[in-house]
Amino acid sequence: MIAVLARLLGMIKFPHTVFALPFALTGAFLAARGLPPGRVLFWIVAAMVSARTAAMTFNRLADREFDARNPRTAGRELPRGLVTPAQAWALVGVSIAVFEVSAWRLNRLCLLLSPLALAVILGYSWTKRFTPYSHLVLGLALSLAPAGAWIAVQGGLDPRALVLCLAVLTWVAGFDILYAMQDVEFDRREGLYSLPVHLGPARALTAARLLHGATVLLLAWLGALLRLGAYYGTGVAVVAGLLAYEHSLVRPHDLSRLDRAFFNMNGYISLTVLAFTLLDLLV
Repeated sequence: MIAVLARLLGMIKFPHTVFALPFALTGAFLAARGLPPGRVLFWIVAAMVSARTAAMTFNRLADREFDARNPRTAGRELPRGLVTPAQAWALVGVSIAVFEVSAWRLNRLCLLLSPLALAVILGYSWTKRFTPYSHLVLGLALSLAPAGAWIAVQGGLDPRALVLCLAVLTWVAGFDILYAMQDVEFDRREGLYSLPVHLGPARALTAARLLHGATVLLLAWLGALLRLGAYYGTGVAVVAGLLAYEHSLVRPHDLSRLDRAFFNMNGYISLTVLAFTLLDLLV
């Protein structure tokens, strides 16, 4: 059982929860203007982790035939038979159940909105079959995390929180465009859609840079709207530097350093926003 669980967690790259969880916590801390009650924080984390687990597992199931034909992904657990579809579907079911319980334990509005959130985060997996803008849908899916956390704390959504959601959307869409550049030739052969396929790598890279520029501007705007201070402003400056460095690692026809850009920098970015926001609120 432990070995099966380890393979399931490896399949969904469970440590990469760090990409989205800090933004959910940032939304919670901003909504509370500090630390929310421990019970609320616990169920926010449970909802976030279970939602990502359900979405990632469903994505692996939806893409398992493509993954088996793609040399970059053929070594994943499902194509290799290390995880069976039945085991993966069981993880989806358990994760959705935990997510729904978490939403119920938070408040009525969270529970009412939970099916819509699931529709978005699960539906993303099919979008690259018909639109090159699937990166924006993925961004929308992850942007629901700070919105849901805000609602969990306040019982409603302050319009200013939408600025944080947009910042997450543009950040995620930008790095997903970079990630999709690895599969341009495969996606063309398979009839899959992405901006690198639609625009070509060079123009797709420009689109990613524009999206990440918007991320920095939106984070700065959020700070102004919520009257956050110098610590938060410093965090935004650090994020701008990290994004600039991320893009310095990637060229349209040189993706040799993409793993470092994708996995390291994006983890640092989300944690930077969380750390400097919390510092600003508590100091």
